[in-house]
Amino acid sequence: MAMKSDRAAWLKAGTVCCSIQPNVSKPRRLVLLGAPGVGKGTQAELLSQRWGACHLSTGDIFRAAMTFDECERTPTMSRALEHMRRGELVPDEIVLGLVSERAGCLRCRGGFLLDGFPRTVAQAEALEKTLADQGVALDAVLSYDMPIEKIVSRLAGRRTCKLCKAVFHVESRPPRVADVCDHCGSALYQREDDRPESIRVRMEAYTRSTAPLVEFYRQKGLLISISAEGSPEEIFERTRQALDGRD
Repeated sequence: MAMKSDRAAWLKAGTVCCSIQPNVSKPRRLVLLGAPGVGKGTQAELLSQRWGACHLSTGDIFRAAMTFDECERTPTMSRALEHMRRGELVPDEIVLGLVSERAGCLRCRGGFLLDGFPRTVAQAEALEKTLADQGVALDAVLSYDMPIEKIVSRLAGRRTCKLCKAVFHVESRPPRVADVCDHCGSALYQREDDRPESIRVRMEAYTRSTAPLVEFYRQKGLLISISAEGSPEEIFERTRQALDGRD
């Protein structure tokens, strides 16, 4: 199993360096795409564990920023948090600023898995320039695909504990007692975001916003579509085979 980075440089930026820096013989530099519910996060974990590539998630930057003291945040992080606190999407230029502050991470000797960025063609074009400035290039863009109805079924089965926030699934991970949390005994409920009608709206919005990005990478010959059905190990094996086929 490859050594993972601690991602300190990615989370904090500035002059911070990772205390653990993987050095693999064949670093992979990948962008991960996939709608909520397809298991993209699980695949990112597996790819990172097996290949040593750093999982660079913009969502992790946002979550980390909320835990930092004000003096630990860069000005760009503070601006991003202002939008988040108002319930707004973080504008492209701020997201690009966050990535630019961490451009050195794109040269990581273990490679990288970009997750949550880019989300638009404008961001993809900016990433292309940033990578060129760092003297590296993408190996591929992995698009994890699953029919919308199957995503709806997967997410609609989730149940969340009202107290400890543990997550269960009525089919794949049911609680020992129906509607009762295994950990703290509190009631489980279905979040509004996990209701079928809410999921379909999110999926349609994701498809509309991502379609131009998918086409952008398809035209560049970087896109690899991978079925997200089956177990995490089966999906990982498809990913490995697809990438090996390009070498």
